[in-house]
Amino acid sequence: ADFSYGADDYDAEGNEEPKALPEGSETMPYIDESPTMSPQLSARGQDSGDGVSPTPTDGLGTGGERDAGKGLEMRKLVLSGFLASEEIYINQLEALLLPMKPLKATATTSQPVLTLQQIETIFYKIQDIYEIHKEFYDSLSPKVQQWDSNITMGHLFQKLASQLGVYKAFVDNYKIALETAEKCSQSNYQFQKISEELKVKGPKDSKESHTSVTMEALLYKPIDRVTRSTLVLHDLLKHTPADHPDYPLLQDALRISQNFLSSINEDIDPRRTAVTTPKGETRQLIKDGFLVELSEGSRKLRHVFLFTDVLLCAKLKKTAVGKHQQYDCKWYVPLADLVFPSPEESEHCPQVHVIPDHELEDMKMKISAIKSEVQKEKANKGQSRAIERLKKKMFENEFWLLLNSPAIPFRIHNRNGKSYLFLLSSDYERSEWREAIQKLQKKDLQAFVLSSVELQVLTGSCFKLRTVHNIPVTSNKDDDESPGLYGFLHVIVHSAKGFKQSANLYCTLEVDSFGYFVSKAKTRVFRDTTEPQWNEEFEIELEGSQSLRILCYEKCYDKTKLNKDNNEIVDKIMGKGQIQLDPQAVQTKNWHMDVIEMNGIKVEFSMKFTSRDMSLKRTPSKKQTGVFGVKISVVTKRERSKVPYIVRQCIEEVEKRGIEEVGIYRISGVATDIQALKAVFDANNKDILVMLSDMDINAIAGTLKLYFRELPEPLLTDRLYPAFMEGIALSDPAAKENCMMHLLRSLPDPNLITFLFLLEHLKRVAEKEPINKMSLHNLATVFGPTLLRPSEGESKGHLTLASDIWSHDVMAQVQVLLYYLQHPPISFTELKRNTLYFSTDV
Repeated sequence: ADFSYGADDYDAEGNEEPKALPEGSETMPYIDESPTMSPQLSARGQDSGDGVSPTPTDGLGTGGERDAGKGLEMRKLVLSGFLASEEIYINQLEALLLPMKPLKATATTSQPVLTLQQIETIFYKIQDIYEIHKEFYDSLSPKVQQWDSNITMGHLFQKLASQLGVYKAFVDNYKIALETAEKCSQSNYQFQKISEELKVKGPKDSKESHTSVTMEALLYKPIDRVTRSTLVLHDLLKHTPADHPDYPLLQDALRISQNFLSSINEDIDPRRTAVTTPKGETRQLIKDGFLVELSEGSRKLRHVFLFTDVLLCAKLKKTAVGKHQQYDCKWYVPLADLVFPSPEESEHCPQVHVIPDHELEDMKMKISAIKSEVQKEKANKGQSRAIERLKKKMFENEFWLLLNSPAIPFRIHNRNGKSYLFLLSSDYERSEWREAIQKLQKKDLQAFVLSSVELQVLTGSCFKLRTVHNIPVTSNKDDDESPGLYGFLHVIVHSAKGFKQSANLYCTLEVDSFGYFVSKAKTRVFRDTTEPQWNEEFEIELEGSQSLRILCYEKCYDKTKLNKDNNEIVDKIMGKGQIQLDPQAVQTKNWHMDVIEMNGIKVEFSMKFTSRDMSLKRTPSKKQTGVFGVKISVVTKRERSKVPYIVRQCIEEVEKRGIEEVGIYRISGVATDIQALKAVFDANNKDILVMLSDMDINAIAGTLKLYFRELPEPLLTDRLYPAFMEGIALSDPAAKENCMMHLLRSLPDPNLITFLFLLEHLKRVAEKEPINKMSLHNLATVFGPTLLRPSEGESKGHLTLASDIWSHDVMAQVQVLLYYLQHPPISFTELKRNTLYFSTDV
């Protein structure tokens, strides 16, 4: 069957399992075709000839044997039992239909309990099924009451079997009916009360007048019933002589019923047919998730499914609204044929086109700006259409980011030919996929080829079995979900133990931002040890993060394995672990110590969190000694210099040996090193130059950024900040040029000379972009807020929302610095001479 049962639209959480299903059934119950449920029922009072109980008892052994010669008598017993259970079934259908009329009546009023659409979905085909069975019961009952051995009723069963199509429609709708009923119960108290207690009439001769049953249990009854009718046909045929006029009719009815049963069982439970391995074991879904595949040179988002013995790569088909969603299989590789090519084997693989960082940063800013707009619209009770439009735009941008940021290659090769390439943003995830596949490959697996029907059924089952329902972008989150943390996470990676033998070891830290994980920091390599003591501190910027991952690697120094591809990570993962960043636990001023256990290895680390508005607060200057946190005019006057000594020394060192360092100024230096340098500069220690020449270059770059960040007022001053914001927003290039140059002239001399000195340095760093990957845009993103963000008194505490972080202001701060970075060289003397157009009063 090309139909996958259960491929209907999920609710957001994918609550697809009914709460209480009959024993032994799955989401969509498998209908038993074996005659174990056969209602070969005993008579209640064997001589009385009245109705037969619809539940099996064990009296048949003796009484049944005595009647063995009377095949036609047995027919009567089977029919009586069936009739009694048919009466109960009709009462159950009636109980289901009872609330339908009043619900329909309220649907058109101003206060409906359910909509007409919901009523139609929940009670789909129940009325038809009820009418078919009522007619069957009304025709069969008098025949059994006035029993005569010549009575024929095969035509009634034949007619019943011919109407089974209605059950097909019911079965197809069953799962969505249950889901709709469940949702309506949650959202409507009245409906919840109705569906919890439906009154079912007892049989005519029963002492109980009513029993209470839930709607969910009653909706299962028709499925149960199809099996029951088929089993009765088995028993009737057994006790009908071959020459009886009913015999061919009952045979026909049984054939129709059995064909129908096996067809719906394939639909109900595709795992019955193709979803078994060649050895006949059940094929289970082990892991699934969204990955980016590089296919024919372009990036495609795929949903990848790892089953017990096969890796299947699929994409979600585009379907019309209201239609069943389905997956389309792009390719599959049996695990018996799957190998991971080593980097040297994959040299002929396509080169990965990496999107420049500044484009990714641009997009992040756009997304953050849209987030702020959404928050503003919500705060101002904006139109839902405007909000929807913004959310759609945000989804498109986040989707672009998800597709274009991954760059770590994950290669899959099929021994029989083809290779496939996925790109991931996290080595942690790559190793999770690899480990899951390798674990399955330890079993004795067979190679196989799926027939087109098997492949169709396997792909059909993906929708029902999948565990990851939404593309991992933040716009898919519900409003009440945690937005994650925005700000800076300070992490000290102390040490690790539990290694079996000495190795060269280092750790990396990953956090999730914009819905996916990226590597943010890396410790130095601790050589030839079983107990590395790194004690390195990092400051990691969080953008809506909820988790921190730590990976521990053994460094590979084997030249043959080092790949030409920058992003190929050939170092061996020794262990990995992850912790949730709980906003309550993390947001304390004190360090919080923790241990992550992974693979028998324990990594000790500490962390504390500073929200972004806290971390960027400038504190008014109280001290006059030292250089950090002291006004720039005070420092230059004291030093009798035009540019503070700390700025000159750090820049000189970076230009000497850090200008080709990948990610210079973007990658965090070790915080303990930065603090040591800060102390030495503050104390004006004679050993500064020696210490600088020994220090890791990222720590020196970090010290320079920290100096500007801790100035009591920004380098471009609080007074001029509003004018910089207005100037950068001007559209006319000539007006903008005049304004932006005039603003520089308006800066105090120490600020201006230092700014121009830094500007020329950053331009020289950007000239090496092919090597250090730091464009003008990247540098503007790092330094813009540091040089412009107003001090606390000026910003009037307008930073209230976490998602306001990358708000318009931050984007404008980046744009201001970028403007000057892209401008032809600006000379101090030229500027001062050229006091055109403007008065100096801004």
